[in-house]
Amino acid sequence: MPASDSDAATAEIRSEDSRLTVVVSGEWRITGRRPDWAELSKSTPPADLQFELKEISHWDTSLVLFIAAATNWGRSHDVASDLKSLPEALQRMVGHFDNKTRYPVPAERPPNFLAIVGNAFLDFYQKSLEYTRFVGECTLSFAYLARNPSKLRWRDTLAEMQRCGAMALPITGLIAFLVGVILAYSGAVILRQFGGDIWVADLVGVTMTREMAGMMTAIVVAGRTGAAFAAEIGNMRANEEVDALTTLGIRPIDFLVVPRLLALGVMMPLLALYANALGVVGGMAIAWGLLDIPPAAFWVEMLTSVDLSDLMTGMIKATVFGAIIGFAGCLRGLQASRSASGVGEAATSAVVTSILLIIVSDAIFAVLFNILGW
Repeated sequence: MPASDSDAATAEIRSEDSRLTVVVSGEWRITGRRPDWAELSKSTPPADLQFELKEISHWDTSLVLFIAAATNWGRSHDVASDLKSLPEALQRMVGHFDNKTRYPVPAERPPNFLAIVGNAFLDFYQKSLEYTRFVGECTLSFAYLARNPSKLRWRDTLAEMQRCGAMALPITGLIAFLVGVILAYSGAVILRQFGGDIWVADLVGVTMTREMAGMMTAIVVAGRTGAAFAAEIGNMRANEEVDALTTLGIRPIDFLVVPRLLALGVMMPLLALYANALGVVGGMAIAWGLLDIPPAAFWVEMLTSVDLSDLMTGMIKATVFGAIIGFAGCLRGLQASRSASGVGEAATSAVVTSILLIIVSDAIFAVLFNILGW
């Protein structure tokens, strides 16, 4: 019940021998009317404070706030506050405010170089651990499904093959053809100065089969299919469909990840072969139109430099690139936060992770194949 006017919270200040006595009385409620220390202290000269409770019928945090404001005022004027006459519980609660006021939060300082390096290393280690754990889970799922082929969702696998393979042929073919055109044109500008026009065929053939076909196909698939994997699985996670699979006893890795990884692993080498063919055709067109090299001569010269090892090198790279794209897309989708922005961030992260790992793995392959003499 609200306090009556006679029971309202009051506070008086008495001055006694360079000491101020704050007399508090009445019923102190946070919802009721109460004195404001800022108003009382306007015409009060600084002096030591002591408190006296007189006929307090009820008190709550409103009294704590009032006394804390008085003690803070005294501290700002370098005068002491005597709380010994207050109940122990009230002293303890006022002390919490004193601690917060007495020890201000230190100013935020920018981290030093060692802290930045350490945090970056910990972040890299944590992300590497998550990726390794995910690869291990997928490997166990593949081993289980290899022993139990009937458990694999073949219909979903074939549908994903169509989406990431057949439907990617136009954009992959266009980019491969243009890459072949660029390689042939750039090589022709230099080689024709030395009378080596025919070597354009060797340049286009070796570069396309060993590097550019698999690399450009992987980048296209990463932006097209890897982002789609992350967005789909992230959206399922936001709608709690992934949790529903777990509740039904179905492992999300088996249901969502393995069909997509298998589809990419099968279709990426085929897309790379297709990109090889279109890239050679693009180089052949430039050689015929710019250097007057007939297609037959271009083909014969290219076969003198390109053999099966070059073709298999590109196929191996394309297969590994496909696995990287599938792993990155599915992992980022499963890690997505349950929101629309989380789905977009997962798709972006999947593309960035895929392209980064593709470049790193291609560099590793270059060193490894050089050591092996391929």
